[in-house]
Amino acid sequence: MAKSLVNTNAKFGTMPVFLTALTTILGAILFLRFGWAVGQVGFYGVLGIILLGHVVTIPTAFAVAEIATNQRVQGGGAYYIISRSFGLNIGGAIGIALYFSQAISVAFYIIAFGEAFEPLTKWINENYGILITDRRLISIPTMAILSVIILLKGANLGMKALYFVAIILFTSLVIFFAGDSSIKPDEINFHLHIADHENFFYVFTIIFPAFTGLAAGLGLSGDLKDPKKSIPRGTLWATIAGMIVYIAVSYKFVVSASPEDLVSDQLIMTRIAAWGPIIPIGLAAASLSSALGSIMVAPRTLQAIGFDDIFPQRRINNWFAKGKKKDNDPVNGSLITIIIAFVFIIIGDINFVAQIISMFFMVTYAAICLISFLEHFAADPAYRPTFRSNWYISLIGTLFSFWLMFKMNAPYAAISLLIMGLIYYMVSQTNEEKQGLNKLIKGVLFQMNRGLQILLQRADKSEIEASWRPFGVCISHDTFKRRSAFDIMRWISYKYGFGTYIHFIKGYLNEKTTNESKEVLKRLIQLAHGSKNRVYLDTIISPSYTSAIAQVVQLSGISGKGNNLILFEYSRTDPGNLKEIVDNYSIVDSAGFDICILNTSYKSFGYKKEIHIWIRPDDYRNANLMILLGYIILGHPDWKKGFIKIFALYPKKSMTEKRKQLLELIKTGRLPISPSNILMVEYESEDRKSIIAQYSADADLTMIGFNVEMLQDTKEFVSGYSDLGNILFVNANKAKAIN
Repeated sequence: MAKSLVNTNAKFGTMPVFLTALTTILGAILFLRFGWAVGQVGFYGVLGIILLGHVVTIPTAFAVAEIATNQRVQGGGAYYIISRSFGLNIGGAIGIALYFSQAISVAFYIIAFGEAFEPLTKWINENYGILITDRRLISIPTMAILSVIILLKGANLGMKALYFVAIILFTSLVIFFAGDSSIKPDEINFHLHIADHENFFYVFTIIFPAFTGLAAGLGLSGDLKDPKKSIPRGTLWATIAGMIVYIAVSYKFVVSASPEDLVSDQLIMTRIAAWGPIIPIGLAAASLSSALGSIMVAPRTLQAIGFDDIFPQRRINNWFAKGKKKDNDPVNGSLITIIIAFVFIIIGDINFVAQIISMFFMVTYAAICLISFLEHFAADPAYRPTFRSNWYISLIGTLFSFWLMFKMNAPYAAISLLIMGLIYYMVSQTNEEKQGLNKLIKGVLFQMNRGLQILLQRADKSEIEASWRPFGVCISHDTFKRRSAFDIMRWISYKYGFGTYIHFIKGYLNEKTTNESKEVLKRLIQLAHGSKNRVYLDTIISPSYTSAIAQVVQLSGISGKGNNLILFEYSRTDPGNLKEIVDNYSIVDSAGFDICILNTSYKSFGYKKEIHIWIRPDDYRNANLMILLGYIILGHPDWKKGFIKIFALYPKKSMTEKRKQLLELIKTGRLPISPSNILMVEYESEDRKSIIAQYSADADLTMIGFNVEMLQDTKEFVSGYSDLGNILFVNANKAKAIN
């Protein structure tokens, strides 16, 4: 297996990247199908195809340049970029699809090479009576010769041949532009096209492989002396140069031949060029150079995939990753690529092969643009490219890539994505994702959260407080004894609010307590996992409960503003820590917090069905808060069958008026409380606790308001409630508006 994806004898510079990309761009499509495209959709239609294609390729070229200048791009080109940013699972899925498209591209260009011999086969037929209609008689032997060259000599000989064919290609283009056509149309009409023309997006599909050249240049990354310099320069210049040439060729076609001539003769360029025979020679050179580029790139992609152990069997990965000792040339990858190319050459349909290539390349481009887009928002300090694109350029490239896939051929697009989904599933079964997309998404979410927190903090205070919601915090040293307080926090923060649960560790901050807090946090996260919670978990180390509370009430909270509610809890059977809660009431009250004290019992929250809210005449501040908290708790799936009952303790003479007020409050506040669930309980001088115990013995959660005077005697919170389930005592710092 290769020790590295980098060729230690790498000596290629920017020019090989530029030539590999440009000769692939100015390849078979230019000579065989571009005149046909102009005849099908007209000059403006082809101009639209060129611009639309480059709406995808230019953002991709920018993204490639950006990512390539951020990290050492090793062998594998586009696959390496995607896998190192998205992670091996997604990178492997896209990389395998990319490899197949590159391998199939070899067949595409060799088939096109066979088409270049059309004038020669006509001459043989006219002079010797030998009819050669099957171009595979040319393409299959050509592929065999090319295979021997690549397997024996590798990329170095291929690159030398690339320079030679590039010269022929550019010469043929110069002679084409110098030609004075003998079949000029009577009038030049840039809107004109044949009557029975093909759909615009079908034509785009056939033409799009012409714009995939930038991926060819990327594939040489492992053989470049300085990839950070060569890839951006070579890719960007090739993309821009290719676009200019295609626009110029479109114009030349329009002024040189009619749409009917352009469609009927796939080698129409021979009738326009100053010397016709140069066009088949140029086509052969362009096709051969593109085939050389693809057959050098595809094996390196496969080698990089094997190097990353993407396939299920380690033996297979090692075999694919194997390279020659001298220059790490992927001999086994080349062999597999040659076999795939032979299969598609035997198929022999150039339009079918073009559609397959278009789909997989489009997905690859979308992925590269998406990486660049996400990196802009993740703001990872490790992401420091020397070339910077703009996020909106990358976003445009991503959206257009996916949109064009389905406009070109929706069934092919769906099948392509399905295939990659299956590959992703296969890769995920054998590779544990340690970072990648997960890391990237976390970075984006972190930046979004940071921005929202700042926005909320700077927002007008009156706007924030117009509609109250809980920003709750709970601090407890009994986390692993009782879960009820955590349950309250997860219910109020699930849909409508924010919750922070903090485990208190008594002691001074040192190495021992720090390590202890880390272990406790891991345990907290593990306990909370799978409990349908959106609570932020943390620990605090402090020498006393009082100092811990003083610290907690000053925390900004995860909501982007300060917390507004604090939850304490104690056990009814062991109310020892109730005293420390009462002793610290003044600290929390001075900070403007609403205070909730949870009294937990052996019944806990029962069946999570009935919430009873008790309102007394002196609960003018607490009433609305209790009703809101009850409504918020019902928003959690645990309480999906729950309902609220309100019990109002008032003297007989004011009952009618108070019931009317409560009904109006619930109606205007649009709270899901049935009028039949509002019960007015006559209360004069009897024991309030006995009445509550009578009505709420079967409640799953009982809410009772309290005030500072009730804190003078802790018995108020302990005695008289032995038969009830959990009780939440509520004290509002100020009245809350429901409607």
